[in-house]
Amino acid sequence: MQTSKSEKLFQQAQALTPGGVNSPVRAFRSVGGTPRFIARGEGAYVWDVDDNRYIDYVLSWGPLTLGHAHPAVVQALQEAVTRGTSYGAPTELENQLAQLVVDTVPSVEMVRFVNSGTEATMSALRLARAYTGREKIIKFAGCYHGHADMLLVQAGSGVATLGLPDSPGVPASTAANTLTAPFNDLDAVRQLFEQNPDSIAGVIVEPIAANMGFVLPGDGYLQGLHDLCREYGALFILDEVMTGFRVAPGGAQQRWNLDPDLTCLGKVIGGGLPVGAYAGKREIMQTVAPAGPMYQAGTLSGNPLAMTAGLVTIWTLIEPGTFERIEQQTQKLVDGIAAAAQSAGIAIHTGNAGTMFGFYFLRESGASITNYDEAKQYADTERYGRFFHAMLEQGVYFAPSQFEAAFLSSAHGDDEIQATLAAVEKTLGMLD
Repeated sequence: MQTSKSEKLFQQAQALTPGGVNSPVRAFRSVGGTPRFIARGEGAYVWDVDDNRYIDYVLSWGPLTLGHAHPAVVQALQEAVTRGTSYGAPTELENQLAQLVVDTVPSVEMVRFVNSGTEATMSALRLARAYTGREKIIKFAGCYHGHADMLLVQAGSGVATLGLPDSPGVPASTAANTLTAPFNDLDAVRQLFEQNPDSIAGVIVEPIAANMGFVLPGDGYLQGLHDLCREYGALFILDEVMTGFRVAPGGAQQRWNLDPDLTCLGKVIGGGLPVGAYAGKREIMQTVAPAGPMYQAGTLSGNPLAMTAGLVTIWTLIEPGTFERIEQQTQKLVDGIAAAAQSAGIAIHTGNAGTMFGFYFLRESGASITNYDEAKQYADTERYGRFFHAMLEQGVYFAPSQFEAAFLSSAHGDDEIQATLAAVEKTLGMLD
């Protein structure tokens, strides 16, 4: 069999880059095989270097709410590039995007732009510690908030156990200040607060656990976390890097009527360019330098290209009817996947909110997945791998991992949904 260009490039990349990729999930380790090297994207599609076309539900892991190379975004970026790519000085664009975020995301009064979701969460936690004068934070097993040291932590033998490093290179002393609890378990969080009543600076949570697949919060769960934070004087931090402008124009906090102290943003607010932000209540944000003593800085923070792409993306997304159309297409796709699985007699668990969705193949029919332990126990990753490759062969690109969410854009129309569901029906009919 002739070696594909992707295979040749991957062999070359492995001699140049650890694992041949610049972010681990791209390596296809979870599903096997060779990652596709992408040459270009347009609308709902990407083309690999072998000129194979795929309907794309990864969408650069979320930011491309308008699809690839949207004409308005491309034109605005072309014009911006002619004026320079970075100044290391304030621009009006930063004010405009910050105001747009303030106007759209309910709890936000001030914004600080950074360059990635990791920077956003790392900085938000530093701010929580600085503002409260406390050192510990609570996170949830299976929730990913970037690769900062204190966030690469897994649960110990019980919720009262101090975290242990989840990666070599993370000091045990750093991990000791990170407490973990199961997602969707309020009692476990209350237990941590009772055992550390004056030590917890904040609780950080993905409102939808989209890095263990797709797990929705239980009824009242997020509000319960908010209330516990208020009771014990900790900050409630929503990591909306994925859900921001995705589950509603104002994010998960709009959808579930939440009032977080701090919000972490990324992805959509850069329209496909590197970006992040932490934002929140004015009193808390005034702790950040130069207004206050907590230091954080970045040469490329608020760079004009990311600000431009973010502005045009959000302006277009919030035009009347645009978000709602994407949401309807998402529902149509998820309903179709669930129906195809039922018809084929295959156990599957689906979920969606706004323009995000996910699904698990189940080892046991009727299994419930509400947290990371259940996801690991019940998700049939081997079957997902076979499904993934069969769909890829039919021109549909889902995430190369069972434990990642998927996304739609305004470019995904009826033709793309119908083609995807036809491929799903065919593929499920072949899976045993």
